[in-house]
Amino acid sequence: MTNWQSHYARRAARMESAEVRDLLAAFTRRDVTSFAGGIPDPTLFPTAEMAAAYAAVLGDPKRASVALQYSIPEGHPSLRAWLAADMTRRGTPCAPENVLITNGSQQALDTIGKLFISEGETVLVGAPTFLGAVQAFNAYEPRYDELPGPESNRTPDSFRGPNGGKPKFGYVMPEFENPTGRTLTLAERNRLLDFADALDIPLVEDSPYETLRYSGEAVPLLITLAAERAGGIDACRVLHCGTFSKSIVPGLRVGWIIGPREAIHKLILAKQAADIQTSTINQMVLADVAETLVASQAEKVRPVYRARRDAMLAALAAHMPAGVTWTEPEGGFFIWVTLPEHIDTTALLARSMAEASVAYVPGSAFFAGGGSRHKLRLSFSVTDEATIADGIGRLAGLVRSALAE
Repeated sequence: MTNWQSHYARRAARMESAEVRDLLAAFTRRDVTSFAGGIPDPTLFPTAEMAAAYAAVLGDPKRASVALQYSIPEGHPSLRAWLAADMTRRGTPCAPENVLITNGSQQALDTIGKLFISEGETVLVGAPTFLGAVQAFNAYEPRYDELPGPESNRTPDSFRGPNGGKPKFGYVMPEFENPTGRTLTLAERNRLLDFADALDIPLVEDSPYETLRYSGEAVPLLITLAAERAGGIDACRVLHCGTFSKSIVPGLRVGWIIGPREAIHKLILAKQAADIQTSTINQMVLADVAETLVASQAEKVRPVYRARRDAMLAALAAHMPAGVTWTEPEGGFFIWVTLPEHIDTTALLARSMAEASVAYVPGSAFFAGGGSRHKLRLSFSVTDEATIADGIGRLAGLVRSALAE
């Protein structure tokens, strides 16, 4: 038999299945309450509206011939125009030439990694950070360092290498971060831009949950603040990644990168080499429905997700023992739970599945170099309030038992 391992590129060693995914896959019982998957609730999808939009495109022979054909790699003009106009309305003036359409925001991250990262170069990420970003960047063999948070006392110069080298970019999810649910304040965003200015590095702003705010006041996007500082989007240092996966539906796999034209032009070339283009018909349908459906879908889903968030926060407060803390997100899908340091949530997961019939994601999965094994991520997006209360009660009972051992 062929020894395939001997033929792989060296970087393939970094392409490993997540320990957590393997463990969860081994427990697929129907009676398990899952707080693990951070996905939209499919019962809330705008199925009828999407069916009508596809029928309208395919029912017009002229439009159908365009929708089913190859198209340009940067994206369909109508969708790029809508995104540029939407960003302009929200305070970041830009043109279609500032927009690249991608196959979801995951391809956006992979394309950014392909363009910017060479082997051994440093990327700054949070601790914790979005697991999908690390998986996207890993293929390009970077090193990781910690993006300075609100409590960091590191100076920009401390991130420089011995020969004056500097990180390639910083990656951040400012709104309702996956996994913590945390949102950066205006002051924190400005400090992050100050840091990037001092080092002269780009920032990658990942914003998939932007429409899912349930409480608190909206904060300007990082790219909005950067463009204001620089005198326009083409002079700013931020690449903004977004997606229709949370605002409309995930299955169409349509996301985008918005940024300076010079960078977007190079990113178009990198994407073209990977897949030529994103589905034309999906882009045309989204261009038709986005003007009304992004807003109406947000109004539809926010009360549902808000009630589930509130139910999970209430259950945590009612049932978790002393010494356990958690975040209180203003939006998104996630709550980040911190247990006493001697509790290993990866080891506890097997017991949670077997004894409490509850699934979660251990916190160590969200650290580029591993770490914080006493933390875990809970998602409330696909579970009703009664099930949330019951499941958190069972999980809290297990935590109480683990603390007593």
